[in-house]
Amino acid sequence: MKKTKLLSFAALLILLIGILAACGSSNGEEQESNGSNETDQETDASQGSESESDEGSSEESASGSITISGSSAMQPLVAAAAEQFMSENPEADIQVNAGGSGTGLSEVSEGTVDIGNSDVFAEEKDGIPADELVDHKVAVVGMTAAVNPGVGIDDISKEDLKKVFTGEITNWSELGGEDVDITLVNRPDSSGTRATFVNFGLDGETPAEGVTEDSSNTVKQIVSETEGAIGYLAFSYFTDDSVTAMAIDGVEPTDENVQSGEFPIWAYQHSYTKGEAEGLAKTFLDYLMSDEVQTGLLPEQGYIASTKMQVERDAEGNQTDK
Repeated sequence: MKKTKLLSFAALLILLIGILAACGSSNGEEQESNGSNETDQETDASQGSESESDEGSSEESASGSITISGSSAMQPLVAAAAEQFMSENPEADIQVNAGGSGTGLSEVSEGTVDIGNSDVFAEEKDGIPADELVDHKVAVVGMTAAVNPGVGIDDISKEDLKKVFTGEITNWSELGGEDVDITLVNRPDSSGTRATFVNFGLDGETPAEGVTEDSSNTVKQIVSETEGAIGYLAFSYFTDDSVTAMAIDGVEPTDENVQSGEFPIWAYQHSYTKGEAEGLAKTFLDYLMSDEVQTGLLPEQGYIASTKMQVERDAEGNQTDK
């Protein structure tokens, strides 16, 4: 009898332990489930907040005013982007001035402009505190020799190009062209276009004396109006037949040949800020890097998106495959 009672008691105890264990497991699962839901709810709330924030920012109209100066090779692009941006943001005022890359780098480092545009790295310019500036590579632009259409030549070897610009060749007939004296049209020493052309078109040779003009627009006008004239321009300036873009060593000056690294004369289009960009300057730089500009305005204006380049360059001019 006692043995039967003990067995019954043991069975009852085992059953009770099983029930308690099942209840504990259920509560734990509920707690884990509740915890997960809370986390999901927090995540959803966070995402919702970010989404609302994004919507809010996209609906907000940018305002304020900034001044930009520098590279005349970049001016058509930046001016067109600024005009487009201001039409979408009527409270924003963006003034775009040229003056050359040296001017842009000097003025942004001095704090007299908000963005300084340059065809060259800040490290390449003497007297510029490059470590205080932040580089925004907005685009790439190709450059080439621009000649008056009457010279009778549209392709030149790099060796002959150097002889033309150093004064060793003075008449186009020496290269199979018309019997016309050569007139050189240069940019000033502060010009990024000049620095790029000298570095990659003339392999560092110093151009001989000639006409010197401050802006690419004026260079184009003089070359188009002067018999036998030759200068150098960014691809973005070859918008009509008033000047001829020269092929070099048989390589046509096209975006595709720049992207592949086959055409030698090209430069990044840098927009520098003093320290990290803030306020309207940051908003406008973000706009320059947006799909709207990179895939729309850039090719329309004759520039190349940096992301399409198959090669890259450093501040020392070394070109490597990406």
